[in-house]
Amino acid sequence: MNRTLNIALAQLNWLVGDIEGNCERMLQEAKAQQLQGADLILFSELALTGYPPEDLLFRPDFYQRCSKQLDRLKDASQNIAIVVGHPCWQNEKCYNALSFFWQGQLVAQYFKQQLPNYGVFDEKRYFHSANETCVIPFKGYKLGFLICEDVWFNEPVDAIKAKGADVLIIINASPYNREKPHIRSTLLKSHCQRTQLPIVYLNQVGGQDELIFDGGSKVFNGKGEITHYLAQFAEQVLQCKFNDDEPLPVTNSAKILSPIAQVYEALVMAIRDYINKNRFSGVILGLSGGIDSALTLAIAVDALGKDKVQAVMMPFKYTAEMSIHDAKEQATLLDIKLVIISIEAMYDAFMAGLSPLFNGMAPDTTEENLQARCRAIILMAISNKHRRLVLTTSNKSESTVGYTTLYGDMAGGFAVLKDVPKMLVFELAKYRNTISPIIPQRVIERQPSAELAPGQLDQDNLPPYLVLDAILEGYVEQDKSVSELVAAGFDEVTVRKVIKLVDVNEYKRRQAPIGPRVTMRNFNKDRRYPITSAFGRKNW
Repeated sequence: MNRTLNIALAQLNWLVGDIEGNCERMLQEAKAQQLQGADLILFSELALTGYPPEDLLFRPDFYQRCSKQLDRLKDASQNIAIVVGHPCWQNEKCYNALSFFWQGQLVAQYFKQQLPNYGVFDEKRYFHSANETCVIPFKGYKLGFLICEDVWFNEPVDAIKAKGADVLIIINASPYNREKPHIRSTLLKSHCQRTQLPIVYLNQVGGQDELIFDGGSKVFNGKGEITHYLAQFAEQVLQCKFNDDEPLPVTNSAKILSPIAQVYEALVMAIRDYINKNRFSGVILGLSGGIDSALTLAIAVDALGKDKVQAVMMPFKYTAEMSIHDAKEQATLLDIKLVIISIEAMYDAFMAGLSPLFNGMAPDTTEENLQARCRAIILMAISNKHRRLVLTTSNKSESTVGYTTLYGDMAGGFAVLKDVPKMLVFELAKYRNTISPIIPQRVIERQPSAELAPGQLDQDNLPPYLVLDAILEGYVEQDKSVSELVAAGFDEVTVRKVIKLVDVNEYKRRQAPIGPRVTMRNFNKDRRYPITSAFGRKNW
C-alpha cells in the first residue's frame, strides 16, 4: 500500500509570554494548512510560550495559562495532527516538551533529553531532562521526535533509528550566530548519511532581546541532500510531502543568503522585533558622520521604515565639516529628516559650572567624555518627549576595550552593533551599498575618529582595527593566552595593552544596553566574567 504524508512546517515568529496570542496563531495556521491538504503541522520548540521564557517558568499562573491553551490545541486536532513545543509540569518537575495531538486526543508527549547549559542557554535552571525515546505511528509512517539540543548528540538519533522510525522530526529554537547555519547543516547531513533517515528540521524565526532566530528550516532526504529550504529571517509555512512512490522533490527552496547578508538581515530583524514587540513608537540615534552611526541608521531604516527613525547631528568645534556634510548626504539618501543641534552652549555651561573644581588642571579625557554626555542628554530628552528608543552606535571592538563613554555614547536602549567588530562594520556598510548606495563612500573610506579632540583618530589610542579585531577574537572568543597570541604573530606589547583594556572595562560593558548576538561569544550571556577580579593582572 502506497503511503503518503503531508507535513506542514510552520516557521513563525513567536512573542515570549503571549501564550494566548501564540496559540491563536497556531489555530489559524493549523486550519489553513488543513484546508491545503496537510496531515500534520509542526510548531517549534516552546512555541506556545515563546523561547526563552526564562524565569516566567517559575510562575504558577504561567503554567495555568499554558494548560488552558494546550486544551484548545488538542480540541483543534480533529482533522489535522498538531505537534507543538511547550513547557510541561509533571510531579513538581518542569520539562521542555512536545505534544502530539490528533483527533482531539493527546497521542504522545516527548521530553527533551539534552538540556543546553552553556553560552546563552540556561535550561538546567528550569527543566529536568528525560531519557525516553519517542516514535509515533501516524498515517503508515513511524515518526521519531527530538527537540533541538538532542540532535547535537548521536545517542538520541541512534535510539530513534533503533526503534524503527521512518522519518526524524526535530523542533527547534536554535539562535543564530555567524557560524551556526553552516554548522547545523553539516551536522544534520551527517546524521542522514549515518542513519539513512530523512530529517525534518523546524526552527523558529524572530528577535528576542539579544537572541536572533534565523529560521532556515529544512528537510533532508536519507542521503543528506536538502530537498526543502525555508527562508532565513522571515516567516514561512511550507508543506513537505512524503510518498512511497517518489523521492522527496526539491520544491520552493528559499534563496540561501551569503554570510554577510545573513548578518545584515539578522541585525535588521533584531531591531524590528525589539521595537515592535516592546511597542516603542520608533527610534532615535546620533548621526556623527562616522561609519558606525551611518550603518546603524541604515539598518534602522531598513528595519522600521524612515518614518519611525529620527537622526540627530550634534556638532562641536572638533567636528569636521565633512562629517556634517556626510551626515546630511546620508539623510538625503534615506529621505529622513536630520536635526542638527550644536552642543557648544551646553558644553560651555557645564564647564563653567565645573571650573572651580577643574581650575589649574590640564584638559584630558574628562572634557572629551563631557562632549559625549552632552549628546546623550539631548538624545534622551528627545527620546522622552517623542517616546522613541535611543539606539547606541558603538561597535564591539570599541566596547570591548572601553573606547566608549559611560553615560555618553553608551546611553540608550538597544545597542545595534554591540556584537559587531569594527572590520565587520566596514563589510556590512559595503554590502548594504551594493543593494542601494545609502552610505556615503567617504564615510566608509575615511579613517575612524571620535572627533572629541583636535585631529583625533581612533588609532592614536588603539592598534589598527585589523590587528585589534584579530587579538580580540583570540582573547575573547577563543580564550587564547598572551603566549598563544604572541606565538600567532602579534606584538607582545600590543597584546598586553589590549588584554588590559578588555579586563579593566568589564564594569563598563556590564552597564551597556543589550544588543543582538551575531558572533560565537557576545558580552551578555555568552561571557560572564566577574567585574571584581585579579585573574588577568599578570598579563598586563
